[in-house]
Amino acid sequence: MASSLSLLERQRLLDATGTQYGFAAAYTGDPGTTGASNEVAGGTYARKAITWAAASGATPSVKALNGTLPVFDIPAGTTVAFIGIWTLITGGTYGGCFDVVDEVFAGAGTYTLTAGSISL
Repeated sequence: MASSLSLLERQRLLDATGTQYGFAAAYTGDPGTTGASNEVAGGTYARKAITWAAASGATPSVKALNGTLPVFDIPAGTTVAFIGIWTLITGGTYGGCFDVVDEVFAGAGTYTLTAGSISL
């Protein structure tokens, strides 16, 4: 017999994750299992603070980004391909990533994170 977490427990875990991982990082490729690979670098790039919507619904597999949309400064010659979540603006603990539609920056520009989600 397979076991699974209750709906309420999945929602609680998603809310706790959103509280813990309050910063987003942009990546040029898959960040790997530790987030140490492919983070954007150069120019005035920095991780950005994020907030999460509360988990709700019959299938709480998604906890969406909410609030003020983070805007990353992206240096010329960079492609943004993934977004990762972190506990701190520098260093910290890596919580995972999600794939985004690749955006290529021939010149320096900005990347606005408009959506993202995590699942259990």
